[in-house]
Amino acid sequence: MPVAFESVPYHASAWLPGAHLQTIWSARHARRVAGPGIVYRRERWDTPDGDFVDVDWLVPAPAAGAPWLVLFHGLEGSSRSHYAEAFAGWARERGLGFAVPHFRGCSGELNRAPRAYHSGDFTEVGWLLARFRATQTACGSGPLLAVGVSLGGNALLRWAGEAGASAAALVQAVAAVCSPLDLAAGAQAIGRGLNRQVYTRLFLRTMKAKARTQLAQHPGLFDAARLRQARDLVAFDDLFTAPLHGFSGADDYYRRASAKPVLADIRVPALVLNAHNDPFVPAASLPRAGEVGPHVVLWQPEQGGHVGFCQGRAPGQLFWLPRAVGGWLLSAAGGSA
Repeated sequence: MPVAFESVPYHASAWLPGAHLQTIWSARHARRVAGPGIVYRRERWDTPDGDFVDVDWLVPAPAAGAPWLVLFHGLEGSSRSHYAEAFAGWARERGLGFAVPHFRGCSGELNRAPRAYHSGDFTEVGWLLARFRATQTACGSGPLLAVGVSLGGNALLRWAGEAGASAAALVQAVAAVCSPLDLAAGAQAIGRGLNRQVYTRLFLRTMKAKARTQLAQHPGLFDAARLRQARDLVAFDDLFTAPLHGFSGADDYYRRASAKPVLADIRVPALVLNAHNDPFVPAASLPRAGEVGPHVVLWQPEQGGHVGFCQGRAPGQLFWLPRAVGGWLLSAAGGSA
């Protein structure tokens, strides 16, 4: 059941008006951590299909018995994304363990298998969480918590819905931050107007480069001419993401990978945080109380942008997000917030 934890509500600073400024400024300029910079130790895990996943562990390691927080990053993200470092700083401050498994192709090194990652990659999420749980058990660690950001949050909730009651064997609580739970609505939103000119171009620049590298590694994987012609994420997903991961096309991918239809099936405490002014996630597409199960808590502040939530005097800081979401997760696991 949902936990009785209430965070201090988020209020955007007056000098950060509007969704785009809240989104872009937070990612590029806001303070991410209090104290020294974040240091990671990298570990490579071999996957069942002969590939690998790179995991970054926060240094120093926590004391025995401390809770662990696993973060699943967003589209083209990494352990160095602004939100990942903000959560890492919070975990260090509270004495928690913290780790970021990189989705394939996002750790800075080309993967071996002819696949990448996608918003509904719940099989990969489940395998990773089982590996973390086994590692924790061997080390005598405390509760395992998980947070997913944007794409990573949809994949995490998709896993929780698919796993049902069995999810509790791996994690005590999960949270999703600014996740496009209706993937078709999100794809349409990011392909329009200013979103298309700014965010779509930014994502496609790195995604197309990685796709071309994979094509060189696996000739015939997809049509290179169609890749050159792709001007939005729908076209890219229809050509690359969907067929590489077993979907018939972008529409099939968005329908089958969206987490919104399985929110009622989640059986572990789950927090779903979405700002109403998120430029990637239309407010009309967000789940309502009647569309989720009794284990799911919805936080939907008016402001925040897409993984923004910056506060304080310029240049601002990103402390509200990890403290609010992390505090909820600890409460859900029976710990002190």
